[in-house]
Amino acid sequence: MEITMRPGVINSFTSITMLLVFIFLLFSSLAFAAQDSITSNESIKDGESTLVSANGTFELGFFSPGNSMNRFLGVWYKNEAHKEVIWVANREIPLKDRSGFLNFTQQGVLHLLNGNNKIIWSSKKTTNAESPVMQLLDSGNLVVKDGKDSNFILWQSFEYPCDTFLPGMMIGGNSQTGVDRNLTSWKSADDPGPGQFSFGIDRQGFPQLVLRNGTLKHCRLGSWNGKSFTGTPDLPRDQFLKYDFILNKTHADYSYEILRPLLTRLIVNQSGFVERFASSIQANGWTSLYKAPRDLCDKYSVCGAHMICKMVDQSHNCTCLEGFEPKSPTDWSEGCARRSPLNCTQDIFQNFIGLKLPDTSLSWYNTSTSLVECKDTCLKNCNCTAYANSNITGEGSGCILWFGELVDMREFSTGGQDLYIRMPPPLKTDQTTSNTNSGKKKLLGIILGSTLLAGVLTVGLTFYIWRKKQRKQEIEEDMELPSFHLATIVKATDNFSSNNKLGQGGFGPVYKGTLIDGQEIAVKRLSKSSRQGLTEFKNEVILIAKLQHRNLVKLLGCCIQGDEVMLIYEFMPNKSLDYFIFDQTRNKFLDWQRRNLIIGGIARGLLYLHQDSRLRIIHRDLKASNILLDKDMNPKISDFGMARLFGGDQIEANTNKVVGT
Repeated sequence: MEITMRPGVINSFTSITMLLVFIFLLFSSLAFAAQDSITSNESIKDGESTLVSANGTFELGFFSPGNSMNRFLGVWYKNEAHKEVIWVANREIPLKDRSGFLNFTQQGVLHLLNGNNKIIWSSKKTTNAESPVMQLLDSGNLVVKDGKDSNFILWQSFEYPCDTFLPGMMIGGNSQTGVDRNLTSWKSADDPGPGQFSFGIDRQGFPQLVLRNGTLKHCRLGSWNGKSFTGTPDLPRDQFLKYDFILNKTHADYSYEILRPLLTRLIVNQSGFVERFASSIQANGWTSLYKAPRDLCDKYSVCGAHMICKMVDQSHNCTCLEGFEPKSPTDWSEGCARRSPLNCTQDIFQNFIGLKLPDTSLSWYNTSTSLVECKDTCLKNCNCTAYANSNITGEGSGCILWFGELVDMREFSTGGQDLYIRMPPPLKTDQTTSNTNSGKKKLLGIILGSTLLAGVLTVGLTFYIWRKKQRKQEIEEDMELPSFHLATIVKATDNFSSNNKLGQGGFGPVYKGTLIDGQEIAVKRLSKSSRQGLTEFKNEVILIAKLQHRNLVKLLGCCIQGDEVMLIYEFMPNKSLDYFIFDQTRNKFLDWQRRNLIIGGIARGLLYLHQDSRLRIIHRDLKASNILLDKDMNPKISDFGMARLFGGDQIEANTNKVVGT
């Protein structure tokens, strides 16, 4: 029987068939593109296939950098907005055409071959494995795993970094095996071959991070002190990144991890900079968080030995250490020398604060000794020129001793570290006056004046002590919260160390502290020069002690001892709102959802103060710097020193203080 179909039916049938074929090919392509691993009987061919990590962030395949026609096997960010190459296999031997392919042997070895089946790159030979699998992980790490035990890594690209440092990667090395993992810049944007700049850990002396130009030190980020590298006290941390430094007899390794869902990478570029970038997954492009060297003072030894570099109005200023003078008045690059020679047995140590510690390549260290033991050890060695704690967390620990010249130091306006430099003993004064009669007259005048002054001071001091006790008693009668002993606060803040200083307000400085149980606190130290200090202190204690709300900062207690008057709060690790919203880099991490949550939290806190608390309270100094953020970025209103109390039914009042921002 003959079947005849109308032309319209044939066209419809053909269109449907083509559509089904297209859909099949599309889904087949997507399924293949989403593949994150292959086995030993599979390969990756240029222009035909790639591997994509399970989370879709990274892709492995062939590419041509910049304007080059050469082909390379590498890993990059798959998203077009973030497309940056993070690792290159054959960075020194490019493929000249698109005939290359990656082969995976049954022994778990990767072979990159050209069109003539010549191996131009291969991974390190591994131990024998059963059914090995090559996989591109969500971290960007290309690994070879044992098929029977997925936790057994036979080989990984993170062990062979190029110019990019990712979370989970580790730079450093092992002194016994000779393994040394450094970052190396590209030669140019068109050539990923090893360039002239390298970045890694210098293990000579106390380990430190160094950026080199060839074999010469270009920029020194310094040694790890438990909180940061000494040359980068403002390195972004706490909010988004967690840094880890492992130091033992054989290893010195540096790594980091992210604390929030974001993309971040650190690179060494061909211009001689180390730069950290970050981006949210949804953002369009990358934001620079940190760059080194950031200024001339970051350049290695831009000032000579025994000199301190300080940035002043965008230019660097080199000054000799106290007790030193320029070796050459016409050429300060030669550094400084001591005005007086050392004595060795009777020398003293002078403390210099807020510094980037000197180059530690000519140093000795012991991570288990105290600062007192460190001083004694240095004093007993006449060649020891300075000492410092190797770790500044808590009360400080460990010891670094310097021998010879002190090189590459800079002064920071905030942060930095204490350095104790050896100085000659003070000169003895055994000179006598040449005019005996004049001396006797002066002595008589001093005695009479001192007697009169002592009488006045005694009366004044008696009144002062009496008044002090009265004021202290008045405050304590109004307070119903824990009282901290001064010694506890001094220990928690490392004697109010500048490294623990969080900020400065009209009331006085605020310090971070850690109690003996590990709890972190913020200590508001009332300024002795504040004319309204005691009134504001009493006002704030009375107020906050009675306020309980999730969007108000929590007062843990106070300290009143001698001249010291302090408030102890819970510590807010993410600082204040102005730290984010007024910074072009950090404000990008406040998406609109987070901003709405912060606004809502502030509103709830104000509603409680204005309406729901027992007393109606008007803050009168509400601003971004008085909105603190906890570890989850929840807002908490702080600083009630200017608050005004109203009765429950009172709607207006007079004030004689002009406050607010």
